[in-house]
Amino acid sequence: MELRQLEYFVAVAEEANFTRAAARVHITQSGISAQVRQLEADLGAPLIDRSGRSATLTAAGAAALPHARAALGCADALRQAVDEVNGLIRGHLVVGMVTACTVTPLFDVLAAFHLAHPGIAITVVEDHSDRLVERVRSGEADLALVGVADGPPGDLESLPITSERLAAAAVPDHPLAARARTTLAGLSAFPLVCMPAGTGVRAVLDQACAAQGLRADIALEASAPATVVDLAARGLGVAVLTESMVASQPERLRAIAIEDIQVPAVLALVWNKSDSPALRELVHHSRRWLDSADPAQTGLAATSRAAR
Repeated sequence: MELRQLEYFVAVAEEANFTRAAARVHITQSGISAQVRQLEADLGAPLIDRSGRSATLTAAGAAALPHARAALGCADALRQAVDEVNGLIRGHLVVGMVTACTVTPLFDVLAAFHLAHPGIAITVVEDHSDRLVERVRSGEADLALVGVADGPPGDLESLPITSERLAAAAVPDHPLAARARTTLAGLSAFPLVCMPAGTGVRAVLDQACAAQGLRADIALEASAPATVVDLAARGLGVAVLTESMVASQPERLRAIAIEDIQVPAVLALVWNKSDSPALRELVHHSRRWLDSADPAQTGLAATSRAAR
């Protein structure tokens, strides 16, 4: 029995598919199949039921899975303990980012982190904020940049980056454009362009509408703030974004304050409590970047400030 065989078995069990498992561990399908069969031969029982369209666990496989995970965890802990004594940090981190994220200083953090710790592999995944939060909670992602309403989830560690109120923006000849301020009820009388459900901006808007018993007329949705701006600038609806986002195009859109939406859209890094030295170092790099950043130079203004 070898650790790599346990790794391959866990991958097949979690993916329920030999092809996806092979891609995950970077070997051929025939290679992972052969290694799992060898493990089954060593243990004297089939672990995977291959008779259906998906690979499912047998009773023996279900019994073996938690022990396989524990063995792999112990091996990782052993390696980390020795690496820390030697001043090295190794491992693999999954970092989540909101879809269409353009927070380039965070990319700089990852680049600097990779340069300082080349033994740590980084995988970046994109998704909407609510799904990224669930990925962090489940352990599928180690750390994620997310946009949320009011504040980061209380059950996760967090590093808030920005906090902004929502605002509207309309083309100069729109009825709302002559006003400096409006209410949510006044805004809801017009078709809106906003980000989709699952983003921080949309969560703030939906919560405010629900609190007042209103229903927003979302005419168009777009994942990227810049696309929301472009659609509104073409007269397809009133944009609802954060204040800095709507202020980014003064020549095309008129910014309008929304008086009765007080809850801010918050952009934050979130992660689970962990003993992982790799995650600890990435959080340290992120904190150091935020502490030293000039707000005017952070790249978190306007559409880059993807408070999703």
